[in-house]
Parts: sequence; C-alpha cells; structure tokens
Amino acid sequence: MNFNTQNLNIDFVKHRNKFFLFSGILSILGVILLFTAGFNLGIDFQSGSRVEVLSQDSLTAEEISEEFASIDESLIPDDIVLAGDNNEIANARFTVELPNDQIAQIQSHFSEVYGAEPNVSTVSPMVGQELARNAVISVILAAIGITIYVAIRFEFLFGVAAIVGLIHDALFVLMVFSLFQIEINIPFIAAILTVVGYSINDTIVTFDRIRENVKYAKRVKGFDDLSDIVNKSIIQTLARSINTALTVAFAAVAIMVFGGEAIRSFAFALVIGLIAGTYSSMFLAAQLWVVWKTKSLKNKKNKPKRKEELEPTP
Repeated sequence: MNFNTQNLNIDFVKHRNKFFLFSGILSILGVILLFTAGFNLGIDFQSGSRVEVLSQDSLTAEEISEEFASIDESLIPDDIVLAGDNNEIANARFTVELPNDQIAQIQSHFSEVYGAEPNVSTVSPMVGQELARNAVISVILAAIGITIYVAIRFEFLFGVAAIVGLIHDALFVLMVFSLFQIEINIPFIAAILTVVGYSINDTIVTFDRIRENVKYAKRVKGFDDLSDIVNKSIIQTLARSINTALTVAFAAVAIMVFGGEAIRSFAFALVIGLIAGTYSSMFLAAQLWVVWKTKSLKNKKNKPKRKEELEPTP
C-alpha cells in the first residue's frame, strides 16, 4: 500500500492551536484517569500468584472457580482469563501470594481433573516493587538518551519538542489502558519502549527533512518562512509515516487477534502507540518547534548588539 502525498497542499501549521488543544485535553484526561481509575497491575508489578490451567476440552470461568472452591473455599481467583483456540487454557490470577502447600494442592487437584499439571507463577511484594521501579527507570533513561541524541544531532529545540511528543505518546497509551482497565505486565513495558523507538524514529525523519529544507531555503526570517518549511516537510514525509505505521500496525493487529493472551496487551499497546506516535511527530512536535523557533528568531533579532559591533571599524 502506497500513499502519494507530494501533490497535497495543506497548511498544517495553520491548525497548530487545534492540535495543541486536542493534545492538551487528552493529556489532562489521561492524568485524571491515572489518579482516579489507576491501573490494573498484573502480578509482575505487585505481589500475587497466577495459575495457568491446561485442558484438552473447552473451559469456562465458572468451572475453574468451582474447581478452586473444591480445593479450598478461600481460594477465590480475582480474575480468570480464558485463552486458546477453544478456551482450553485458563489463567487464574490471585492478588495474594499463595503458600507452597496450597500450590501443591492446586497442582495435584488439576492434574487429576484435567490430566495436566498447571503452571503456577508467584511474585513477592519485593520483586514486584523492584520490577515496577526498573520499568520506570528504563523508560526514563530511554527518554533522556533520546533527548540528548536529538539535541546533539539536530538542535536543542528539536530535542525538547521530541521529548514532549514522547511524553504525549506514552501518556496516551497509559490513558487507554487505565480507561479500559487492561492488565499492565512486563510485555506492556516492552511495548512502551517499542512505541518510544518508533515514535522518535518518525520524529527524527520529519525533523531531518525540516533541517534540510531550512538549508535550501533562500531566507528564514520569521514565522511565515518556518511555516512554509514545516508544511512542506510534513507533506514530503507523510506518505512514509503512514506506510510505516500501517505496516507495523497490520502485524500488531495480527498478533493481537491470533496471538496468545500473554502478548495481547503488548500488541494492543503497540497499535495505540503507533497511532499516537504518528500523530505527535507531525502535528505536535513539528508544530511546537515552529512556535519555539519563531520566538528564538525574534529574540535574536531584538537582542542588542555588542558595543564592538556598534563601533565603526577604524
């Protein structure tokens, strides 16, 4: 699939305030959701146990709940997710850490009932906190490294605009997961880092074209000149951005539909992040750069000349 956008004549910069307003509203809603609804954290980031029950036949959530109750009435799963082509896999999640003797009872019981020993994974509170802390640190370090690279490779304003776009993309994904209370696990963190990589790659392509067009421009004196350059650059890279996003999105959707439950959140986060990243690289980061660069040019123009520059050369 190929989109030819070279003949388009759209003034993207003209609508920059609408883009800023839209992104601002989404960001505010995201922050509100994060502090109200919160996240549906998996056992990767909090203490708990997960029991994966395997069967030759289809399973139901009610059936699995009854089997746990037959072992011990206090064994009530907080969540049961069915997986597999015929729902022959059931993942039961407990927010408490199951003791070893109870795990042995569970494995013995389900082995007798379904002929296969269930897989039991347990995360202690200390391990969950460490994983959560390391996940946050990895995202922050990635963002800092990207900002430094873009600032050195291009200029400081490009770097700041890029990091604003990355924060926007990550916050958008978090907002969607918080809104629908989708479980956040280790694959989700991998998806966030992947989204950051794709987003910054798209942003760098746009910024690189902007920089090239600035070099070829006859003059760059103010907002109008910068607007023409940015609009031209976005149109030149629009087809490439759409094609790249669609190519990855098709693969991610296939994983989300046909893949296992363990990587479904990864695929969904990737699809949402690709949409946000494609939007932010062209309609947020580039527009911010226009505004900030215009102010920078005005400041240089209004900056008083040094005394030696004002004095005539003898």
